[in-house]
Amino acid sequence: MDDQDLVQQINELAEEEHRLERSEGADGLTDDEQGRLRVIEAALDQCWDLLRQRRARRNAGLDPDDVEGRPAAVVEGYKQ
Repeated sequence: MDDQDLVQQINELAEEEHRLERSEGADGLTDDEQGRLRVIEAALDQCWDLLRQRRARRNAGLDPDDVEGRPAAVVEGYKQ
């Protein structure tokens, strides 16, 4: 997956996240919607992490295709 593919995936996930957040009514999201939102948030974090890894390798003169996505459990544990 190249940078453009990652950016496209990030945009698609962000749009879905925003749709879910906008559809949240007075009763809140259903359990399924809340679960989907958590999946989206983790996938977004993974995509951003992979994009950052690729850019860092490129800036260091290394091949950006030699990176692998990290598991959600690892990425979600990063401190902001």
